[in-house]
Amino acid sequence: MARSHRHSSKVSIIGAGAVGTSLAYACLIRGSANVISIYDIASQKVQAEVKDLSHGTQFTHSVVMGGDDISVVKDSSVVVITAGARQQPGQTRLDLAATNTKILEKLMPQLVEQAPNALYVLVTNPCDVLTVVAQKVSGLPTAQVFSTGTMLDTSRLRWLIANKVKVSQSNVHATIVGEHGDSEFPVWSSAHISSVPIRDWVYAGRRPFSDQVLADLAHEAAHAAYEVIEGKGATNYAIGLAGARLVEALLSPTRTVLPLSSVVDGYYGLHDVALSLPTLVSSAGIERVLEVPMDASEVSSLLSSADQLRGTLSTLGY
Repeated sequence: MARSHRHSSKVSIIGAGAVGTSLAYACLIRGSANVISIYDIASQKVQAEVKDLSHGTQFTHSVVMGGDDISVVKDSSVVVITAGARQQPGQTRLDLAATNTKILEKLMPQLVEQAPNALYVLVTNPCDVLTVVAQKVSGLPTAQVFSTGTMLDTSRLRWLIANKVKVSQSNVHATIVGEHGDSEFPVWSSAHISSVPIRDWVYAGRRPFSDQVLADLAHEAAHAAYEVIEGKGATNYAIGLAGARLVEALLSPTRTVLPLSSVVDGYYGLHDVALSLPTLVSSAGIERVLEVPMDASEVSSLLSSADQLRGTLSTLGY
């Protein structure tokens, strides 16, 4: 393998579809990285997207490059994988597993050859399953291969809570953990608005967050993607923004806590499965998965979510 190093501020995006281009655009306008590179096997499509984005760089501080040659990924600091079959209306993320596993098994060794020191972020669904596949296929440390996980789901939940009681999203502290999918759940036992436990929050003279309301909010956050896909065919803008924010965290020496999915080893007795938990990340990748206090029902939900993911991994030979 040719000697390689990490460019100090280069993100490569694999896949020039709706998600990949939304991520590139978000990185461009936010200034997430100095160099934004897009790779796709569809030559005409990727060249057109690179040109379209490049034509706006007079108004930004980043360079856009890319093409259908895998070498455009060389020496990346961060590689974000969005390539794969797209989720169809009514289809669960786990239904995509077999198709996208085959794509990733072929793609991952090619990427690692170009950028062996990069941090690899899976966005392609089912991202938890594919995180395990990517880590196993590449042989890279678990700190170097992970996914956006429930980062977007958590943002959706905080938006719903903030809208319900008319507060700033920055004051809402609630996190969704587990599978990025139907078995995910919020950790309500530690959820707060400012420093007030969510169940104790008072709005318009009453406590609005009953158990039923919390259950409804959790369901709405977990199933929001299906509604968007039904209406417009894909979810792309919000995950693009979430991915850009993660890229910024991964290019920074400052440590940030985000709900990301990585292969866990011993967390509540779990091994060889990837699911989302509050995670400390920086330019070193995953530094630590935080041990978040959960009540008995939440621990049970976490183990159940892991069982579902493990079942899918087993059918795929992982």
